[in-house]
Amino acid sequence: MRRSVLVISALIFCLSACAGLRPQEPLRISVAGLEPLEGKGMEARFAVSLRIQNHGAVPLDYDGVALDLDVRGMRFASGVSDQQGTIPRFGETVIIVPVTVPATAIIRHAFRLTAGDHRKTDYELRGQLGAPGFAIGRHFDVKGEITLPALPAEGAR
Repeated sequence: MRRSVLVISALIFCLSACAGLRPQEPLRISVAGLEPLEGKGMEARFAVSLRIQNHGAVPLDYDGVALDLDVRGMRFASGVSDQQGTIPRFGETVIIVPVTVPATAIIRHAFRLTAGDHRKTDYELRGQLGAPGFAIGRHFDVKGEITLPALPAEGAR
């Protein structure tokens, strides 16, 4: 009798676990904005606004976000945020993530941007949208085009 209850319980648990493995609609993520923040020392900081669209029929809870931003094929910035919230079903939200640009990346990109106007450039955004509790987060890897914010003119402080 106990064995039957145990087998039935295990079967119910497995079936409920499989129901959670249904295919999920991919998230549509893009960079909606890039604003300068106050930096420290030899690093720059920016607030990256991510527009996240949920094309699924189920609301998506998130708990934290981590990202890496490459510009023109080179590592540019990375950042994390412990924000929590819900992206409504068939809805969207904007999450602002502070990112840090190390001095080495600034120097590398400054040399590449010296020839001509390259403020509008391609990017690749990789990261993870965390999930609450024991749920599995959602990874993302998107490419697009962005307009870099203007650097302050020399002598203007």
